[in-house]
Amino acid sequence: LLIYCQYSQNVFSIINSVQITEKNAEPEKTLLTYLRRNLGLTGTKLGCAEGGCGACTVMVSKYHPYQNRIIHYAVNACLAPLCSLHHCAVTTVEGIGSVASKLHPVQERIAKAHGSQCGFCTPGIVMSMYALLRNNPQPSMHDIQEAFQGNLCRCTGYRPILEGYRTFTKDGGCCGGKGQSNGSQKLYDQSEFMPLDPTQEIIFPPELMVKQPQRELRFAGERALWIQPCSLEELLELKATYPNAKLVVGNTEVGIEMKFKNLLYPVILAPAYIPELNIIQNTQDGIQVGASVTLTVLGDVLRAAVKKLPAHQTEVFKAVLEQLRWFAGQQIRNVAVCHVPEDKKKTILKPEEILLSIEIPYTRKYFSAFKQSPRKEDDIAIVTCGMNVFFKEQSNIVQSIRISYGGMAPVTVLATATCNRLLNRQWNEELLEEACTSLVEEMSLSPSAPGGMVTYRRTLTISLFYKFFLNVQHKLSLDLQKEGVTVEDVRPEYATATELFQLDSPSSVQLYQVQIYHDDVVGQPIMHLSALKQATGEAIYCDDIPCYENELHLALVTSTKAHALIKSIDTSDAMAVPGVVAFISAKDIPGSNMTGPVVYDETVFADDKVTCVGHIVGAFVADTQAHAQRAAKAVKISYEELQPVIVTIQDAIANKSFFQPVRSIERGDVAQGFKDSDHILHGEMHIGGQEQFYLETNCTLAFPRGEDGEMELFVSTQSASKTQALVAKALGVPANRVVCRVKRMGGGFGGKESRSTILSTVVAVAAHTVKRPVRCMLDRDEDMLVTGGRHPFFGHYKVGYMNNGKVMALEVMLYSNAGNSLDLSLSIFFLIFERALFHMDNSYNIPNIRGTGYMCKTNLPSNSAFRGFGGPQGMMIAESWMSDVALSCGLPAEEVRRMNMYKEGDFTPFNQRLDKFTIDRCWEECMQLSDFNKRKDAVEQYNRQHRWTKRGLSIIPTKFGISFTAVFLNQAGALVLVYSDGSVLLTHGGTEMGQGLHTKMVQVASKTLGIPCSKIHITETSTNTVPNTSPTAASASSDLNGMAIYNACQTLLQRLQPYKDKNLKGCWEDWVKAAYFDRVNLSANGFYKTPDLGYDFETNSGKPFNYFSYGVAVSEVEIDCLTGSHKNLHTSIVMDVGKSLNPALDIGQVEGGFMQGLGLFTLEELRYSPDGYLYTRGPGMYKIPAFGDIPIELKISLLRDTPNEKAIFSSKAVGEPPLFLAASVFYAIKDAITAARAESNLTGPFRLDSPATPERIRNACEDKFTKLCPPADPGTFIPWAVQV
Repeated sequence: LLIYCQYSQNVFSIINSVQITEKNAEPEKTLLTYLRRNLGLTGTKLGCAEGGCGACTVMVSKYHPYQNRIIHYAVNACLAPLCSLHHCAVTTVEGIGSVASKLHPVQERIAKAHGSQCGFCTPGIVMSMYALLRNNPQPSMHDIQEAFQGNLCRCTGYRPILEGYRTFTKDGGCCGGKGQSNGSQKLYDQSEFMPLDPTQEIIFPPELMVKQPQRELRFAGERALWIQPCSLEELLELKATYPNAKLVVGNTEVGIEMKFKNLLYPVILAPAYIPELNIIQNTQDGIQVGASVTLTVLGDVLRAAVKKLPAHQTEVFKAVLEQLRWFAGQQIRNVAVCHVPEDKKKTILKPEEILLSIEIPYTRKYFSAFKQSPRKEDDIAIVTCGMNVFFKEQSNIVQSIRISYGGMAPVTVLATATCNRLLNRQWNEELLEEACTSLVEEMSLSPSAPGGMVTYRRTLTISLFYKFFLNVQHKLSLDLQKEGVTVEDVRPEYATATELFQLDSPSSVQLYQVQIYHDDVVGQPIMHLSALKQATGEAIYCDDIPCYENELHLALVTSTKAHALIKSIDTSDAMAVPGVVAFISAKDIPGSNMTGPVVYDETVFADDKVTCVGHIVGAFVADTQAHAQRAAKAVKISYEELQPVIVTIQDAIANKSFFQPVRSIERGDVAQGFKDSDHILHGEMHIGGQEQFYLETNCTLAFPRGEDGEMELFVSTQSASKTQALVAKALGVPANRVVCRVKRMGGGFGGKESRSTILSTVVAVAAHTVKRPVRCMLDRDEDMLVTGGRHPFFGHYKVGYMNNGKVMALEVMLYSNAGNSLDLSLSIFFLIFERALFHMDNSYNIPNIRGTGYMCKTNLPSNSAFRGFGGPQGMMIAESWMSDVALSCGLPAEEVRRMNMYKEGDFTPFNQRLDKFTIDRCWEECMQLSDFNKRKDAVEQYNRQHRWTKRGLSIIPTKFGISFTAVFLNQAGALVLVYSDGSVLLTHGGTEMGQGLHTKMVQVASKTLGIPCSKIHITETSTNTVPNTSPTAASASSDLNGMAIYNACQTLLQRLQPYKDKNLKGCWEDWVKAAYFDRVNLSANGFYKTPDLGYDFETNSGKPFNYFSYGVAVSEVEIDCLTGSHKNLHTSIVMDVGKSLNPALDIGQVEGGFMQGLGLFTLEELRYSPDGYLYTRGPGMYKIPAFGDIPIELKISLLRDTPNEKAIFSSKAVGEPPLFLAASVFYAIKDAITAARAESNLTGPFRLDSPATPERIRNACEDKFTKLCPPADPGTFIPWAVQV
């Protein structure tokens, strides 16, 4: 895409040799919108609209007049203004290769290395890698990891992406390719990869090398004027004329303000090409950098200076480079510039003034800067600081010192009083104590301060100063030693506190049982069937469907109050927005406004009352998404607030706000068990919720057919039949008038099982009302606001145990925050809460056990299904009390766990016998794979030698029941059509969301019919081919749909058998053709229901699960006791997946599930205000694991020789069971914290809630610094955020 901007407001573009002139370019339009809506290039995806996920990555190329070279760089198309691309070339994923023509090696390798599951993030990752290779054809692994800092993936766990792209490095090695069993079998063969030939890349268009005439460019839009001045004089004149105009270079801040803060800037000035703002020059005191120089260029300049200049001059440069390492992602750094806020209250700039340049000074030796954030990569700081000290000659006496902090006030603050107190003091322990005491007083924070984490932030101010103190002490001792002066150096065990965070390149091993029959497609590591299409952008997702000619776009109007009556809705201003067609609300519903996946306790639109922030009140339809969203923001709703507002589990307990029924499971004599125990302990644990964060947000396209009330829906949903049923209910028509079609999803994870229907019903009602097609793809912030997520849990337990650690009795009370409706909480108490109770024992045989569960009704959006349902929460609380028992006994945790584990033939608390119980084998193999005993010795030695960093090690088992516990859902249908040419069209009730279900089902059909996979095709899932489908959930889809397909294929084989018998030398096509001419039915529908299921809570009898999946994980971590950060050093996983249908897909599910669990237990934190407002509504504040969070060493082994006769071809479910194994990381962290607490003479059990964020880790590592910052007493203040 070549773009030229003319003074006449035309944008001239060339795409694949096609010239396009875009008249009157809109300043508010982003490159992403232009690509997708104007040009139909849908390979570039919308994931977040704030530059945080990388799904929209494209490459921009331009001739840079000030660098005198062509530059290629990755950018976020969701933030890049169309008007900013004057004289640039843009390359999208479609521009580098396609399945239809020729793949680019970057596309081929991510697909064949199994690095694409749902595929929604894949084009962005491909383009980040492509941009890197255009600049550096033989990068290092460090270069690749850095290039991906701005990209997120929710499916794969990142390992296969990195291993696939490792083949581009100088070494060219590929651990993923070495993953094998007995050294003989690979997941893929890298020798098949096309070589990368840089000479064959698209050349930079010569016409863009021509120097452009210097003249001002103007683009006037509907609401904004974009002006690109060509000189400093012009810019200053414009700033004087428009003093409130915003200056935009990368649009990384202004774009987000306009999108999410609803701010409008009528005049935008773009000074990117003004020579004075692009200056880079050395001065006597440092390096002067123009205000339009990007952070990437700044980094290059500083790195060159560090190599060239003496070390004592470059301390500030090194500190800036260290901050740039962790600032945003590569895409943002490529366009963002050194920025000073233009708000005159915060800077000395006058409205008519601009920032011209900054000077980064040379320094003497003692300078440090620190940044602490929840996630290391691409994250916003909690606290930052910069510190500098000068000493009197040949001494350790402070001559001057400056200490500054960010994150402790609305602006950066200097610790002036502390600095004054430290003058003329010796740099020693007395100075440290004085500094810490003074900083605690000076850097105080209100307990209600915005951002929360007040105790942690206050502790960080002194912890980070202590790091600076040690850093200086070490350097100073070395420097003074050279001058003959002796001062104390840092103690060896303190040294790691001064080290910078380093991320090593990951390594991995994958082990699986080789399929010895190569003609048998089942058991082979076949690539995901859509992987190549996903890597080229040709795979079609819901919002990629081309727009209908008269299509409208919809935007939701949601409640801003958690519990209130709606007094009035004023839409007058909203209806005046250009392009708005209608406002849709409850009065427009032709059928029933009541909805819900199990119980109809929700509304399509709030009628007179809202019960959460984000409750859907209405919707606007307009000609564009931008107009619909503007209208939605312009509506005025008046409320009468109601009490109480119940947000947290504790609120619900206090107000006795529970859904019914209360469930309980009991086995044995619990009272007697406690009497027989040597000891009894009590404990509590809170487990936070989790956002599904599928990269593709919820999307629906509704097309009214115009007769008989027919409606066709294209939906990103896991539950096509439930969508069909609820839309029909809202429209007041039978289900046979509604067709729901699902091609694929960009991730689901349970979040699109039921909550997708809240959007689908709204869009369908709107389409019915306006009699036109209506489309809505939610923005990330909307999706996170309205859809809910994983249930937060609170557990209280009482455990009786013997001196040797044997648990005799357990009583556990589980509370879940269900939100404002039942959703699946009840049936998911058949799928969520009951599953939590069914897993409250994890893998441990407790002779006397009682578990009770309460579903809390709160004023939050209804929580719903998420991978594992309630299982991970129930098992997490089990591991909490098991950890407490081990700590109380002073015994190794692995011994206590092993002693209490089930054995073959034991019965669960719900009286199901454990047959083919393989955890013993998983445990032993995992101990061996991880070299556990040797690793444990090394951890203990490390901890003896280091005070401020500690390592921890943990081994955790999992036992996960497979089946929908709602018995009726354990059924599936399939339709297999054989055409006369021998090709086969396969349809089944499951949906594809990246897990490879369609790929496995094609493998099943291929094996059963005895034909190659290439002859079989699946187009989509639709309600008009297979009716009454169960949701694709509960890890049961391969089992159910695989058996249904097998059933249908067997029917076809029986019909074809006579023709095979007549023509034994014939082939598949011959037999099909013969049957066709003989008028044989070549279509068959198959059906399967899981036998012998059913459980009764009243009698505690029956069989809730068809079988169990088992696994064990060992993890090792390292924590920084001063900041709470941690590194994942090692994980080994052994997983029983039966006889794997596809080892590549199954290992991908193990790794992906593990990484989601890693987010749940260590990183992801939903933060709500006391009034129920969700703060964490995008990747800016809500952090899922990134590339840098995977364990540095990761080993995955699929257990050998464990066929499972209860599922298709002896396989086992694999989607959900591995997620909980990430608890091994949590308990390794807890093990490391235990070592840190021992340094302060603290022993025994302690509470650590999930997730184990840096805040919780630091606060648990109690020491002399934390004692200086005690938390405020609960109830004496209103916190900024509450634990829901």
